[in-house]
Amino acid sequence: MIYSKEVEEMCPVAQGVAHGCAPIPEEAKWVKAKEVKDISGFTHGIGWCAPQQGACKLSLNVKEGIIQEALVETIGCSGMTHSAAMAAEILPGRTVMEALNTDLVCDAINTAMRELFLQIVYGRSQSAFSEDGLPVGAGLEDLGKGLRSQVGTMYGTLAKGPRYLEMAEGYVTGIALDADDQIIGYQFVSLGKMTDFIKKGDDPNTAWEKAKGQYGRVADAVKIIDPRKE
Repeated sequence: MIYSKEVEEMCPVAQGVAHGCAPIPEEAKWVKAKEVKDISGFTHGIGWCAPQQGACKLSLNVKEGIIQEALVETIGCSGMTHSAAMAAEILPGRTVMEALNTDLVCDAINTAMRELFLQIVYGRSQSAFSEDGLPVGAGLEDLGKGLRSQVGTMYGTLAKGPRYLEMAEGYVTGIALDADDQIIGYQFVSLGKMTDFIKKGDDPNTAWEKAKGQYGRVADAVKIIDPRKE
């Protein structure tokens, strides 16, 4: 240890206060985190890239400092999906400190890792008060059946009004309008369900019909328009 001349010439004064770090909630325990291995929890981080044209939701399940599970969801940038594929290979097995200092290829994923790190080391995790935390595999629960990210895509112009393109239920095929041309519902097809039906042997047309659904007062619509063409 190297000390400056000014410090060397100082006389020692005892440190009276030494109560340690504040405990954080981790998996139904209060933990004084001093080392990386003291960190456990399941949580999410949201990141964005430098030009802010894409975003990432990163979910990690950490046990005793080691990342056991990683879910990387991206939107808005085609290149980011390839970066996410690399991040899914890179993250499991690393400590949260290693992951924070590892280039995850994409700015948005790196930013998500930073935001997630801040949450988890301050005890603000989804599993903070869950005894023994969440099991490895809990990240897939965010995706639901079919293991597809829930995506919402809406578009609107002053001249032509709003268009629903994608809802959590699926790909929007029709928007139901009333007599005042206001939206009162929508029709959709769940592409995840459709794919599963085809995998089980249904022909595409049958699978399409079985995967259809609707929301709202579609039956009361004066007309139904295709949001991508009309």
